[in-house]
Amino acid sequence: MLVINEQQIMNTYKIKDAIRNIKEVLQAKEADKIANPHRTVIEFPQYEASALYMPSADLVEEVAAVKIVTIFPNNPASGKATTQGIILLSDASNGEHLAMLNASYLTRLRTGALSGIATDFLARKNAKVLTVIGTGAMAFEQVLGVLAVRNIERILLVNRNPEKAEAFGEKLRAFGVETAFEVVENVATAIRQADIINCATRSNEPVFRGEDLQKGTHINGVGSYLPHMHEVDITTITRAAKIVVDDLAGVKDEAGELIDAVERGKWSFEQVHSEVGKLVAGTTVGRESEEEITFFKSVGAAYFDLAVAKGVYAKAKEQSIGMKIDV
Repeated sequence: MLVINEQQIMNTYKIKDAIRNIKEVLQAKEADKIANPHRTVIEFPQYEASALYMPSADLVEEVAAVKIVTIFPNNPASGKATTQGIILLSDASNGEHLAMLNASYLTRLRTGALSGIATDFLARKNAKVLTVIGTGAMAFEQVLGVLAVRNIERILLVNRNPEKAEAFGEKLRAFGVETAFEVVENVATAIRQADIINCATRSNEPVFRGEDLQKGTHINGVGSYLPHMHEVDITTITRAAKIVVDDLAGVKDEAGELIDAVERGKWSFEQVHSEVGKLVAGTTVGRESEEEITFFKSVGAAYFDLAVAKGVYAKAKEQSIGMKIDV
């Protein structure tokens, strides 16, 4: 078995690699070539934490994966990462376990890639201002996903702790992002200036008011992934001309803001415009006017992890990366 650590993955596998591989798996899913059993979530309320167990398989290329990811938001206080994960990649023709990969960075990267893909189909082509609400671990690759598909001129950073937002901006700069950033303490001000909004929080309450959205805005919501979590309000949902989701089955079970809108009788899952895979496959259309408000909701699915794990494994074999071990 090949063991590939996070630094090795980060050195060789980038956002554009992930976008390419995610598009490939989305097309395979649309062609019924992917098995994706429902994931199992175990919550640890005393820590406001959760663990997710996510299996999937590519039935044509005969490779399977299972990801285990833990999300413990209080970890940074003790010097540990909020999100920790591993992916086990297996040969589905003979059962051989091929590789064990650190999945923390890959989880963030594949989610950022999904937002990048959705943004490419749903945001205005001339979008210039990106507002980022929440500057924690998941937010960084979300920004990279948007920057991969749009020529952003300003990034507005919003966090309850302005110092954390400033540190996030400096991290972007150190990474090589030349786009100007600004820390904005008033959420409404940041929303009213936005062409694209990235939300990556674990909030149980909406993080902005839908009334403040300007016509033509696109929103990526990736932080809330459990039924009690809410990042956007009902006004945002009802104002959106198109709501696109990453995986409809998962969203019906886990997207708290959409579930809440259904339960209140304000919206229906039948109003979902499309899964993002159908946009990639060309069976549905994305943005059709400059004034549409669009919303991409992502809760994640195992086959996205399978896509990036396959991509990393292929690169690792080509470049002799990782450590071979007997288990």
